[in-house]
Amino acid sequence: MKRLEDYVRTIPDFPEPGIMFRDVTSVLQNKVGLKLAIEKMQELLDGVEFDVIVGPESRGFIFGVPIAYNLNKGFIPVRKKGKLPCETVSMDYDLEYGQATIEMHKDAIKPGQKVVIVDDLIATGGTIEAITKLVEMLGGEVVKIIFLMELKGLNGRDKLDGYDVEAVIQYDGK
Repeated sequence: MKRLEDYVRTIPDFPEPGIMFRDVTSVLQNKVGLKLAIEKMQELLDGVEFDVIVGPESRGFIFGVPIAYNLNKGFIPVRKKGKLPCETVSMDYDLEYGQATIEMHKDAIKPGQKVVIVDDLIATGGTIEAITKLVEMLGGEVVKIIFLMELKGLNGRDKLDGYDVEAVIQYDGK
């Protein structure tokens, strides 16, 4: 049987020279790779007590929803500014070249709820750091953050210090 890493396509020098791009689409388009990814991520939640899963668009949706379904939990989407229809709370965060804003519905997290955050990749950690702030602003407690892949060379965990963070696959570089 192939390992999950075998389904991740690596594209050298994208988007710029020296970068080894880890392409999650090659995992998604293969039924065995996708099933393995969901199973391995879900295993990271064994023994974790929580109420809901939060995931950012778009790949946090792809992995978070089936895990929430499998574990009989709700799923809360985090979206780019202006995409959610009801009253929202928002958080700005830094990108490599500029800033972005994410939002979630103001009533999505109930005070005291235990939250797991799910996404495909941790790179610099900015998006997930912003999500932890939104969850806590609404009174939730982040009990675990899980990723399919981690680019250790970008030190994203530094922004998530104090949280329980795990990734199924870790790559040393950027």
